[in-house]
Amino acid sequence: MPDSERTGSSMELFKYGLLSVLVVVVSACSTTTVDEYRPEDKLVTLNSDENFVVLGRQDAGHYITGADFASCVGKKMAGNDIVIVEQSMFVDMMYPWFEPRVAPKSLGRLRKLLKEPLLAQQIRELKIRYMIWLDGQTETVDRSGSMSCSIGPGGAGCFGFTTWDKSSAYEAVVWDLETLKEVGRVRVDSEGTSYLVGVLVPVPILSPVQSEACAGLGKQLRDFFESEKP
Repeated sequence: MPDSERTGSSMELFKYGLLSVLVVVVSACSTTTVDEYRPEDKLVTLNSDENFVVLGRQDAGHYITGADFASCVGKKMAGNDIVIVEQSMFVDMMYPWFEPRVAPKSLGRLRKLLKEPLLAQQIRELKIRYMIWLDGQTETVDRSGSMSCSIGPGGAGCFGFTTWDKSSAYEAVVWDLETLKEVGRVRVDSEGTSYLVGVLVPVPILSPVQSEACAGLGKQLRDFFESEKP
């Protein structure tokens, strides 16, 4: 093998070897904390004919708590006799009472809405006992580093290293539609750092901040309602 080819082959092996080392050494990490508040220090009793709906607030102006996050939390809660009514189906059936601009933001407003015979009937048909409002967002809070990509005679490549921090903060407020009282609240905070390593090709190593916030919130809410049925 000519020296030039041998040298080129060695450089390629070095570059890919360096990339492998970086991928192994650099790993995304995150931390999640969950806090719970209940007026009564006991689990909430469920009956077999009582369902839940999980809704994301969409009236904050500068952000929304997306339906995808609400759906994720609902899926993490589901099971152990917990049945979740999908947000999209609920909002469609309750039109127009749960559209973003008119949805009840307080129990007082909900009490007034439930005086509407059609709305009360729809709630009964869906067998919804508990309504869970989610409020919060995931955002990038810091970014550093740089990445450059170029195309030359020897081919294309990207070189550099960037990091960014993300933070998720969500709160779930649980309403009992039978007693029209707040059952409790659960808050989750998740923070993590993601990386983008550039050695020939950019390799993202992402911290699952939002998915961990969803998992933590869903599990705590599920445990919140676990209890023996009478």
